[in-house]
Amino acid sequence: MVKSLLIVDDDPTQRRILEETIKRLGFATKTAGSGEQALQILEGPERGDISLVLLDLVMAGVDGMAVLEKLGSNPGTPPIIVQTAHGSIDAAINAMRAGAVDFVVKPVSPERLEVSIKSALKIEALAGEITRIKKKVEGTLTFADLVVQAEGMERVVALGKRAAASNIPVLIEGESGVGKELIARAIQGESERAGKPFVVVNCGAIPENLIESTLFGHEKGAFTGAVDKRIGKFQEADGGTLFLDEVGELPLDAQVKLLRALQEGEIDPVGAKKSVNVNFRLISATNRNMIDMVREGKFREDLYYRLNVFPIWVPPLRERLGDVAELARHFIARFAAEEGKRISGLSEDALRLIRSYPWPGNVRQLENAVFRAVVLADGPELTVAEFPQIAAHVTGFETAVPAAPAPAPKQPAFKGPAVLGAEDIIPQTMEIRGGNGGGHASALGIPVVTEAGDIRSLDEIEADMIRLALGRYRGHMTEVAKRLKIGRSTLYRKMQEYGLEPRA
Repeated sequence: MVKSLLIVDDDPTQRRILEETIKRLGFATKTAGSGEQALQILEGPERGDISLVLLDLVMAGVDGMAVLEKLGSNPGTPPIIVQTAHGSIDAAINAMRAGAVDFVVKPVSPERLEVSIKSALKIEALAGEITRIKKKVEGTLTFADLVVQAEGMERVVALGKRAAASNIPVLIEGESGVGKELIARAIQGESERAGKPFVVVNCGAIPENLIESTLFGHEKGAFTGAVDKRIGKFQEADGGTLFLDEVGELPLDAQVKLLRALQEGEIDPVGAKKSVNVNFRLISATNRNMIDMVREGKFREDLYYRLNVFPIWVPPLRERLGDVAELARHFIARFAAEEGKRISGLSEDALRLIRSYPWPGNVRQLENAVFRAVVLADGPELTVAEFPQIAAHVTGFETAVPAAPAPAPKQPAFKGPAVLGAEDIIPQTMEIRGGNGGGHASALGIPVVTEAGDIRSLDEIEADMIRLALGRYRGHMTEVAKRLKIGRSTLYRKMQEYGLEPRA
């Protein structure tokens, strides 16, 4: 659902003017004729639909300052821009102290209003991203912090909240890059284990001979190279959550010990004389079809049913394209801050583009595409030109490709006396016969494209480089080899390969 800007003003004419102005800027709007109505909206179930509030300070009844003071302490309140016809430094200071993010004086120009709105939305997006990162580190991330507005994610959130209410093992299934780990973190963040350790193990990234030691730990001297005692991931997660990513990659030997840990709540470190009790919550994730793996004998059937007590399927991004725009805005805020750029968002064409693309790499691909676009961007917003790979796969979108530089004019082959030393046993004059290149070196440089605009091969460019060096140093082979930083024997061999062998 598209979020709206809430316009709060007791003057009907002013409300209509602001509403039309903001709509022309590309934002959806909602209006309130009083401070009381604004509080009802911002304290009720509609609050989640509001992305920003444009609040008049001077109103009958509950005025703008009263609204600010009432909402200032409420978490999740959207950013508020205050406006008044009676501009003063004191009014601006009081409004900003009460929680407003900006201050404008009526009548405000559309240009000034647009700058204020986009700046406020950008600050809010960045603040939200920082809050999510902080919660992720602290283990308190919840489903309210995730971008899961599309209809396809409603069931995921509902199941996740139910799973958080118990200690039941959860198996999160879905394609790579859909955000399975974030779902697992949100389950912990809404459970009684919030704030406790959240230990991630990528089962596909651990060498097979180290899996048992990594998961269960080992005693000093348990095997060659075990110079110290090491606790495993299960003990690190004691009291918290153990997240086994790509659990289908576990070898069969490790699956046996994992099954015992789940059933008995205890593990056997390598070389230990007795078992160790552990209290952990297990959440697993996979992008593979586990049933097929069980049928093929690659995964233990008893362990599969032990892990698959509470399955959650996360749909791919192509089935929840309603989340694409909001996800892109979050990534833009984060990467723009990291790269030190001022980027307000996406152009209308760019927004249509990313909503039309199926995103086979899911959220991870979208994140990387936005990162690249932010790095490429020179303007205040991302356009289709910053998504060339995506535009190439969507009908109706094209990106401007810079014109290829014109190839350098061809020059006649060099012919002239060579400057020889006593060690150089070559003729006094030499003629360089043309090789395979599509052009010869000139004072303007060596062309890297053909006349048709295609990239030339490295062999052709290297041949031209040798021609250039031979001409520049008048056939002095020792100097040519020195400048090209290759041996003389290599130089002679390459000249022969490219048809540049000297002759009297």
